[in-house]
Amino acid sequence: MSHDKYPTEEPAVVTCGLPYANGELHIGHLRTYVGGDVYSRALETLGQRTAFVSGSDMHGTPVAVNAEREGVSPREFALRHHEKYEATFPKFNIEFDNYGHTDDETNTELTREIVRKLDEEGYIYEKEIKVAWDPIEDDPLPDRYVEGTCPYCGAHARGDECDEGCGRHLEPGEIEDPTSTRTGNPAEYRERTHKFFRVSDLQEYLQGFIDRLEGTSNAKNQPREWIEGELQDWCISRDMDWGIDYPGEDAATEDLVLYVWVDAPIEYIASTKQYTERVGADTYDWEETWKESGEIVHIIGRDIIQHHTVFWPAMLHVAGYNEPRAVMASGFVNLNGKGFSTSRNRAVWADDYLDEGFDPDLLRYYLATNGGFQQDVDFSWDRFQERVNGELVGTVGNFVYRSLLFASRNYDGAPDAETSDEVRERIEETIDEFEAAVNDYSLKDLGDAATALAAFGNEYIQRNEPWKLTDEDPERAEQVIYDCVQLSKALAVLFEPLLPGKAETLWTQLGEDGSVHDAVVADALEAPRGDFGEPDELFAKIEDERVEELNETLEERIEAATSDDDEADDETVSDEEPISDDRISFDEFQDLDLRVGRIESAEPIEGADALLRLEVDIGSETRQIVAGLKQLHDVEELPGTKIVVVANLEKAELFGVESNGMVLAAGEEADLLTTHADAEPGTKIK
Repeated sequence: MSHDKYPTEEPAVVTCGLPYANGELHIGHLRTYVGGDVYSRALETLGQRTAFVSGSDMHGTPVAVNAEREGVSPREFALRHHEKYEATFPKFNIEFDNYGHTDDETNTELTREIVRKLDEEGYIYEKEIKVAWDPIEDDPLPDRYVEGTCPYCGAHARGDECDEGCGRHLEPGEIEDPTSTRTGNPAEYRERTHKFFRVSDLQEYLQGFIDRLEGTSNAKNQPREWIEGELQDWCISRDMDWGIDYPGEDAATEDLVLYVWVDAPIEYIASTKQYTERVGADTYDWEETWKESGEIVHIIGRDIIQHHTVFWPAMLHVAGYNEPRAVMASGFVNLNGKGFSTSRNRAVWADDYLDEGFDPDLLRYYLATNGGFQQDVDFSWDRFQERVNGELVGTVGNFVYRSLLFASRNYDGAPDAETSDEVRERIEETIDEFEAAVNDYSLKDLGDAATALAAFGNEYIQRNEPWKLTDEDPERAEQVIYDCVQLSKALAVLFEPLLPGKAETLWTQLGEDGSVHDAVVADALEAPRGDFGEPDELFAKIEDERVEELNETLEERIEAATSDDDEADDETVSDEEPISDDRISFDEFQDLDLRVGRIESAEPIEGADALLRLEVDIGSETRQIVAGLKQLHDVEELPGTKIVVVANLEKAELFGVESNGMVLAAGEEADLLTTHADAEPGTKIK
């Protein structure tokens, strides 16, 4: 790893977080895979030797649970989804150099080899821990079979992560008030022997690593809370049948498999190795990248930052592998201002998008350029139409079509001229912006640079009016149109990472040899070849009537799913958390000081995915309260909202911010509790 500006002399590998082989893909899932494909293509356009790899995450509790429900083996269940993903990605022009899965032989052997190395180096030890157990079924309960209360912030949490509150990774036995998700039975804790990785011994290394790490600011800042605080060791074994068996033959490991987050990232190495085995080490050497000095870039969702910036580099370091150079962590994709809900069919599914006949490059452009990569993106068919019609049709497509059509009809292609200084300098500036965007890990800047070049082209052709010059000054007309063809060629090269299909179409329309996928930035300034025929328009306008139909279809589907859920609730056991049989006295309830509050201000807490710092008026004073509302509410609309506050809760500190109270909300959507009438802040709730 060099930390030199891209392109470097070292080979690069770009990876994407493994999709979990447990369900269908929607466009929210596609954001990181589009991002990975765009970034790897951009590196190659700069001239960087790059491999783009990923694979399906086959192991873990959810796969086992859903396979059991379907009456098939976990491997059969997961392979079905793996094969679907493998077929879906290319339909969105996401072209992995290798796409494997975690249950193949390469990953299994590499995982066992790395875990043995951790053990040999003295970083593995055994420890008796409390494991959740269903006493009625007499079965151990792995992470995702358990839900309960986060011991750090008090939010409802899964067994391995406080997904609704502070976002912390939770070790087995940490979650409070555990309940079995399989049966709804209250769980109990029993002592079991498990294997632990001494992450705490690597704190100094990790502190240096996080200072060296490049990428998005959330990936660099969020882990500091763990790395600079009291770093906990990591339980790397689980009581399950499905997974990679813990390597070893002693009795303590007989019934254990490795935690899914051990073997999942190792698939990055395994997939790169498989690529080398296919193309040969002379073309790409996986060991040079992973064991020597390669540029490793991970592109992930922000919910798995901790795994990639704490546990994963610690494993690599001890096992003698190269550390990641950069981690790019994306924000979430919302739908019409609300989160995706697969259970309520509130999603635009990958297959549905393709079935509507839209070109995949349109979605790639929207996902990659609609805000910074680490920011949340809101998808709606209306915004999609606006971006496509305004930028791709109105700016990019308009310039290219009018330029090539004029060139074809008047000169049978590029006129006999040379690129003007003005246009050459503008293309050179865009190449500089392209290179800066890659080095800043900014997909948005990448797209903005190319779109701005197309806007310059529109301004240039309009300013020079070659249709008037053909008679008045034919030599000047040739110069202007030649410049426009040169700009079109530059656009094909610079848009290739974002719009690979459309860029190839434009390359062909220009009559260029070979493929635009093999072009590098220098080719943007190479002289156009010459002859070409009349072009077709690259993009088609999306009409208002089409958007109305798409919105109606989406709403009908959501309503149908909601109706089905309601009917199912009448016939089956509720999915809601069971009501506790443990009762509290009236006096205990009276001890709770519940007050009406009004949110005065709301702002995100740096480094926290879900948390907001609220200033809340509770009548006698204004309190600072930390609440996990960021991903579920429009932050700008929260001020003025009436809420219910637990006013006498002990103070707590979350992400370094003091919280003096608790905001009450219902369900996974954090539906804020409020008052029906106009109760004043400070009014006591009885």
